[in-house]
Amino acid sequence: MESAQFRLTAAQSAFCARVRALAETDLAPLAAAGAPGRVNRPLLAAMGRHGLLARLFPGAAAVGSGTTEATGATATGGDPGVRPPQQPGSDADHRAEAAALDLCLLRESLAQVSTEAETALALQGLGTYPVVQNGSEEQVSHWLPKVVAGTAVAGFALSEPGSGSDAASLSLAATPSGDGWTLTGEKIWISNAPEADFYSVFARTTPGAGSRGVTAFLVPADRPGLGGEHLEMISPHPIGRLTFDAVPVTRADLLGTVDQGFGVAMRTLDLFRPSVGAFAVGMAQAALDASISHAARREAFGGVLKDLQAVSHSLAEMATRTEAARLLVYSAAEAYDTGEKHIAARSAMAKLFATETAQYVIDTAVQIHGAAALQHGHLLEHLYREVRAPRIYEGASEVQRTIIGRELYRG
Repeated sequence: MESAQFRLTAAQSAFCARVRALAETDLAPLAAAGAPGRVNRPLLAAMGRHGLLARLFPGAAAVGSGTTEATGATATGGDPGVRPPQQPGSDADHRAEAAALDLCLLRESLAQVSTEAETALALQGLGTYPVVQNGSEEQVSHWLPKVVAGTAVAGFALSEPGSGSDAASLSLAATPSGDGWTLTGEKIWISNAPEADFYSVFARTTPGAGSRGVTAFLVPADRPGLGGEHLEMISPHPIGRLTFDAVPVTRADLLGTVDQGFGVAMRTLDLFRPSVGAFAVGMAQAALDASISHAARREAFGGVLKDLQAVSHSLAEMATRTEAARLLVYSAAEAYDTGEKHIAARSAMAKLFATETAQYVIDTAVQIHGAAALQHGHLLEHLYREVRAPRIYEGASEVQRTIIGRELYRG
C-alpha cells in the first residue's frame, strides 16, 4: 500500500473556516433549541438554506435544487473538494456523488462546533444516498430536492436486533405478494426513526442466501403497517426502532435490483466510512482546543497548568494523535476520490484510528479539566457522551481490524 502526502489548499481551509463560522452563528443556536433525541427540522431547514445539504449532493441542481449561501458555491461545484459537475444534460447529472474529501471537511468542521448539526447532516446523507446511487428517476426527482432543501428527512434502515455489524444476516422478511412484497419484521438503531419522511430499507427477499439475498426498498413513512418508537441513547440523537407489519412495497419502490441490496448498502457505507473518522477528528480537535485554553489560564501549584510537564506532555500527545488521525482520514478520502487500490483498508484504518484517538483525546481532556468537565452541560461532558458511538456504528472497531488484517494479504 503506497503512502500518501496530503495538505489542504488555502481555498479548502477557507471553506472549513466558513462552515465553522456558520455553525457558530446560525446552527449551534438552532441545535440547542431543539428537543434532545428528536429530529430538528428547523436545523435541517437552515442547513438547506445555507447550502450545506446541497454540498452532500453535487447533482442536486440538475433536479432543481439551489445554491449555497454559506460556501458561495453552487451545489454542483465551484468550491474545492467537490467533484467537477457532469456535462449539462447528461443522465448522470443528478446522481453525482460528493467527493469523500468534501464530506470529510464538512463533517469535521461542523463537529468542532456542533455535533448536533454534524449528525443531522450525516444522517440526511446516509439515508438519501441509496436513492441517489440506485433509485429510479422518479424516486430521485421526487425526494432529492426536498432532502437538499431540508424539508424531507431521510432514514437508513439496515441494522436489526439480531444483526448489527453482521449486515449480511438480515432477517426483515420481504414476502412476495401480488406484483410486489410485504415487509414484516423489525429494524433498530435507525437514523431519524420514527420521524423520517422516508427510509432506505434493506430486507431479505431470498432466505438462506446471505448477502446475496437482500433487496433495498424506498419506503415512505406513510405506508400502512409501518410503525416505530424513539430510543433514548447515551447521546441524544434521533435514533429509533421501526416495526413492519406487512408493509406493502412494489417494484416501483426498489432501489437497484432484487437480491442486490447488500451492495446498495455497502456502496453508501463505503462513501461515508472515512467521514466517520472526520467526525471523530472534529470532536477531538474541539476537546484539544478547550484543553489548551484551560491549561493556559488555570492556576495550580504556584503557576498555570500548561507549565506542568505532565500536562504539557498530555497536550502534546493529544495534538499529535489528532493530527495523525486527520491526515489518515484525508488520505483515505483522497484515495476513494481518485479510485486507488486498497480503499477498504484505508477507510478502515481511518475510521479505526480516528475514533479510537478521539476517545483518548476527550478522556484526557476531561482529566485535564478535572471535576468541572463532569458537570452536565460542560462541553467535555457532552463530547464524552458523543464520542462513544462512532467506535460502534458503521462497522465496530473490531470489524475494522478484521478488514485491515484481511486486506494486508490481498495483492
